[in-house]
Amino acid sequence: MSVARSEVTSLNSVLDVDGISPHAVVDAGAKIGANVIVEPFAVIKGMVQLGDGCHVHSQAVIGDVPQDRKFNGESSGVRVGEGTVIREGATIHRATGEANTTVVGKRCYLMTQSHVAHNCVIGNNVTLVSGALLGGHVEIDDDVIVGGNTGVHQCVRIGALSILAAGSLVSQDVPPFALTDRHGRVAGINLVGLRRAGYSSVERNEIKEAYRQLYRCGIPAREIVDVLTANAHSDAVFKLIEFLKGNSIRGLSRSTGLRTSHG
Repeated sequence: MSVARSEVTSLNSVLDVDGISPHAVVDAGAKIGANVIVEPFAVIKGMVQLGDGCHVHSQAVIGDVPQDRKFNGESSGVRVGEGTVIREGATIHRATGEANTTVVGKRCYLMTQSHVAHNCVIGNNVTLVSGALLGGHVEIDDDVIVGGNTGVHQCVRIGALSILAAGSLVSQDVPPFALTDRHGRVAGINLVGLRRAGYSSVERNEIKEAYRQLYRCGIPAREIVDVLTANAHSDAVFKLIEFLKGNSIRGLSRSTGLRTSHG
């Protein structure tokens, strides 16, 4: 059977259309991009947008109603960027609030049994290792790795190129370029990631100095942005400054034994 994608509104076990496998379910209203693969027994609810080249593995569920007592049946959705891979058993819930959207960026990798809750906004090239759980309204910038079986509290912000330790509990904001310990505290800087991303030794040293000022110098929180801005020369440090200037509900993660060597 040949069915044009524009004609497909709901699929069941007898259809195999443009990468939608038998036994996959795609509800009416879902928008599926080109070259998308949906494996058997995956479920794509209505009000979901999947970008080109996404791959949804078996038992993944995208766009189900949020686990939020405030949700009252309003029209909301999920948007997933191109090239994102969603592995077995992973779940992404639609947003709470009329016309709101849970967002997963481009080329993300959501491993087995990971969960993205309502109203999360995830950047590009983010990896959720198996069992990683994001509470509602979590914001994650680009190129972040969330370790396996890590729990991120609702409304936490995670800065670009940071890595959250496996099995950790993260209840406060993690700034860009950080490594956390299993308590969600900043334990170091992601120097390997910075080098791989093309940051020069000069930029890496500026980031290390900014972290020293942020966590070791005892500068009051109300003054730290001004101090960092006065000494900033690279875009990387300004990325850290913009993160610190952002609206924070949970507050900034504390540090323990910050390692800034081997840059």
